[in-house]
Order: sequence, then structure tokens, then C-alpha cells
Amino acid sequence: MDLQVEKISRIGGSIKAPASKSYSHRAFIAAALAEGQSVLKDPLYSEDTLATLEACEQLGALFQRYPDKCIVQGTAGYIRTPDNVIDVKNSGTSVRILSSVAAIAPRANYTIFTGDESLRKRPMQDLIDALKNLGVTIYSSQSNGTPPIIVKGGFDGGETDIKGDVSSQFISSIIMAAPYSKKPVTLNVRGTFVSKPYVNMTLSVISKFGIDFEYDTTNVPEYSSYYIEPQKYEATEYIIEGDYSSASYMIAAAAMIPSSITIKNLYSDSMQGDKVILDIIEKMGATVKVSDTEVHIESDGQLKAFDINLENAPDLLPTVAVLMAEAEGTSVITGVEHARYKETDRVHNCAIELSNVGIEVEEMKDGLIIKGNPTGGVVNSHLDHRMVMAFYVLGLKTGNITIKDAACYDVSFPNFLDVMNEISE
Repeated sequence: MDLQVEKISRIGGSIKAPASKSYSHRAFIAAALAEGQSVLKDPLYSEDTLATLEACEQLGALFQRYPDKCIVQGTAGYIRTPDNVIDVKNSGTSVRILSSVAAIAPRANYTIFTGDESLRKRPMQDLIDALKNLGVTIYSSQSNGTPPIIVKGGFDGGETDIKGDVSSQFISSIIMAAPYSKKPVTLNVRGTFVSKPYVNMTLSVISKFGIDFEYDTTNVPEYSSYYIEPQKYEATEYIIEGDYSSASYMIAAAAMIPSSITIKNLYSDSMQGDKVILDIIEKMGATVKVSDTEVHIESDGQLKAFDINLENAPDLLPTVAVLMAEAEGTSVITGVEHARYKETDRVHNCAIELSNVGIEVEEMKDGLIIKGNPTGGVVNSHLDHRMVMAFYVLGLKTGNITIKDAACYDVSFPNFLDVMNEISE
């Protein structure tokens, strides 16, 4: 599906942010591992999160889906081995976290994870190496560190190290499976710790499901350690908060187009790293008012250039890139080298597509230098949901933008177009 974006004059109204994709993934997995029946309120049913849900069903959990809640009968850690290969499609979060979870199955059993062409290029070697130190038999079927991934049941525990500068999902993966290891698990994170807020989200979710852990930050630079003893997840009722990542497209539109809008279900005390989008648009010229559970934004649509390190919020790269494309002056994004290992190489592809709509852009190893004033053009989505939604927002401001292969926004925000139409005036 190609998408022609028409220019609008104003953003307004009041709307609820979609449920968090990151929290939905983690809540589905925690509930699947729990002993008893959990009720998850306001879950997100998107292509990515459904990949996790359906994989958990194959591993033995039972899910009853309703529009406003999901009732989950957990496995109490007694994971079964699926009859078939588990296909998680394009969901990197699913394959990475569930690769550790599959290791708690009976020792003689094997689970195989695969996905689409893009997912089969996602690096997994750091997680594979770290799990092997915990007694897990796991390997890439192609011996290249990428899916398909084969996991043999058996999670002994012990101590392992992992680099912090590749993917926080590797760290979350081990943390979520560790309670069902045979011995305590000590996970040492070495080097620069990127996307740390996502690990904090994982810790928040498992704690709500009854898991205790210890976290040690010593005076040694660039070192963190997590300690988790064998225990069971406990069933609970859990409310999934709104997603700052998905809401960032509404927020960006409200900043670059004259606006007065209220976005509900965004928590002021959220652990989501992408909450920084509010600070970014405020520094670029918008007015932001935050209450406990909602955000109000007003703007005249005139933005000024801004420099930002997005090390802890790499998913915001496409959104912030298009904001800077509309700003007066030259802006710099740094700290996002790890965004090259997402669904696509987002640093490189953002540079290409910004150039295609008339922006002067320089690609750096860890970011972009952007000089505003877009003219419009044709954008390739690279089958990346965040690229589609970010450039759609830019098109609302400039008009004259066509996005090729745009249907992939379903991955994280199935009703994206309906929501954007609702707030467009």
C-alpha cells in the first residue's frame, strides 16, 4: 500500500494514547510464566505484540482476548515444547526475550524461533554467548548469530556477562527467564548501557508479578549487576499504560503544526525513555503541560533547531528526525548507533529518506546532522513501521509526500491512520 499524505492546517481535540507495545510484550510474557490467572487491562494487540502472545500460547499459556483486557492462564514456569517452529514475524522483542524463556522448558526438548527476512538479519550472538554461560544450549541454525534460533531446554543459572551497548532486549531476556533457573542468576552488564529505561520497564513489570531482584551499581565506571534467585511469577491484575513511542507521532504533529491537543493515558511517572519527546518539543518551541495521566500541547508550528543525544530513546530517531527537518536551523542527533540494528538500519535509512524529501542531511556513525526546509517527495518505508508514521507526520505539515509500502504501521499502531485523522483539522 502506498500512502499519499495531504497537508493539514491544524491539530486539535482530545484523544487516548495507544497502549504501550513494550509493556504489552513484557506483561504477556510475565502473565504466561505466572502461577494462576492474570488480567491484563488495556493491552495492545498489534502485529508485534500478537507475535509474542501467540508464541506464549505455543509455549503452553492460555489467552482470552477482549478489546479492553486479556485474561491469561499462566504456566507456572512449566513451559511445553511446541509441535511447530515459532514464527514471530518481524518482532525482535519476541525472539530475543522468548529465546531465554524457552530454555526453562524440560531439558530434552528443543524450541525453534524464526521470522521474516528482516528478523532473520537481527543480531543475537551476544545473547547466545551470555546464555551459554548460564548452562543454556542455544545456537543460530545458520551459525551466523541470527535467527532461526534453536533453544534446548535447560537453564542452570550462575553468572554471566553481557555488553550493554548492543541491545537492552538481551538484558531483559535473561532477567525475565532467570526466576525459573535452577540456581541464582547474576547478570553483569559491561560497558555503555544503552536503552536502560527499557530494562527498568522490565524490572517494573516482573516486580508487579511478584519477582524479587537485587540491582548493584558500584563505583566502577560502566558496570551494573542484577541478581535474581529462583522463584515463581505470581498472577495479578495489571494495567498497561499508554505508549510514548506511539504517541510521539501525535506529539510531533502537535509541535510542527498549529495545535491545541490533549493526549490521555500518558503517565507523568512513566519509566519509558521515550517520554523525553515532551522535553524535546518544548525546547524546540512548543508549550507542554503535564498532569498525572495526560499531556496538553499547544504550538504555533514554528520550531527551532535542537541538538539531542537519543542513547536512551533510539526508537524516537525517525520522529525526532522529521521534527528537525521542520525546524529553523541545523540540528544534531547523536547516540543512536544501536538504531542501525532495529527493523532496519534507521540511521542510514532516515538519512536517505530525509534527502528524498529535500532535506540537507549528513549521516554520522552514531547519528544525523539535519538542516530543515523539506520540499516533499517519495519516501521508501523500508518496511519499517516507525519510518512510515514519522514521515506521515512530516507530510501533514508539508504535503506532497508519498510513502511506499506503508501498511507496516500495523506492527505497533494498527489504528494509526484513524487516530491521525481524528486529530487533524
